[in-house]
Amino acid sequence: MTSIAIAKTRITSIDFLRGTIMIIMALDHVRDYLFSGSFYYDPLDFSKTSGVLFFTRWITHFCAPIFMLLAGTSAFLIGQKKSKKELSVFLVKRGLWLIVLELFVVNLGWNFNLTFPMFFFITIWALGVSMIVLAAVIHLPKKLILLFGLVLVFGHNLLDSTNITGNTLPAFGWALLHQQNFFIWHHEALLVGYPLVPWIGVMPLGYCLGQWYATGYDADKRKKNLLLLGAGCLVLFVVLRYSNVYGDPVKWSVQKDDFFTFLSFLNVNKYPPSLLYLLLTLGGAFLFLSFTERLKGAVVDVVSVYGRVPMFYYLVHIYVIHLIAMLSSAILPGQNWKIWMLEQPIWFTQDLKGYGFSLPVAYLIWILLVVALYPLCKRYDRYKQTHKDKWWLSYL
Repeated sequence: MTSIAIAKTRITSIDFLRGTIMIIMALDHVRDYLFSGSFYYDPLDFSKTSGVLFFTRWITHFCAPIFMLLAGTSAFLIGQKKSKKELSVFLVKRGLWLIVLELFVVNLGWNFNLTFPMFFFITIWALGVSMIVLAAVIHLPKKLILLFGLVLVFGHNLLDSTNITGNTLPAFGWALLHQQNFFIWHHEALLVGYPLVPWIGVMPLGYCLGQWYATGYDADKRKKNLLLLGAGCLVLFVVLRYSNVYGDPVKWSVQKDDFFTFLSFLNVNKYPPSLLYLLLTLGGAFLFLSFTERLKGAVVDVVSVYGRVPMFYYLVHIYVIHLIAMLSSAILPGQNWKIWMLEQPIWFTQDLKGYGFSLPVAYLIWILLVVALYPLCKRYDRYKQTHKDKWWLSYL
């Protein structure tokens, strides 16, 4: 099977969008591990950040919600070739696999410590649980699937005032649902970085979006629908954000100058993703899909490769970035590479004084990383597309 034939079986705009966010995502992880300022202050802290650093972090906000949305869309497209029961079984099995992958393979990539002193419940964990929930939700009528997603996305900020503190089981349970938190259990550290609500609402919305990509759906109508939906999301974002009444627990406020006031307006809450966060990021996704409906060319072809093998790319890039951090500590004076066999989260580490690079160097490393991974991703993509008979490939 040729690469041209492979491409015809895919929806290019979706692969292009997914590839774009995968590339952007790597920037955030490079910044986390290699930018010197990452260990001392939050890039969204207006008292310390700069415009470039703020947007370096802010632009990566688009990655997780779009990845979750497109996972739902992919589930719908897979479901065109399966019965509802078959699709449910597939989603449950894949969701369970992703949870195991997060807790052991991804966590090992973040920490490089085989004793597993830390467990992070973050992106892939939320993706896995959302797939399991979607496995049940797809049996509802289409209008109820849409309503389920909208209620969670639009209504979950009503829970913002509910807080359960302490290192207790109820606090941990609430954190899994709606409150980012850090816990100590026996000798293990547990970080709940991605509370499930409303992530489990985003994937059903992506599933509903998949109807616009069903075989025979008019492309011009899809493009118009996406444009209107994206514009509507952004308009609603501006209206709600300006009102400061509902949709985000962090209110915008006047800052030291107009530019930082603008940054405050854009600084929406990710953990858990607020309504305004999702309106902004998913609105951008809908516009991107509309504008790239018929886009072609070398850039689209290259970026789409990353979008066709997102899980493979995700796993590999984590390990490579961590290895680069370890190598950097071995080279930089006064550093110890063993610090990267982490026994506690990076942000608790006190032994990184003098470590790290400037932001331009971090950007350079990011670009080199993405370029270096391209041949590997392309080769895996070709293998995956020419070996569809291998069932296990669908889990990577």
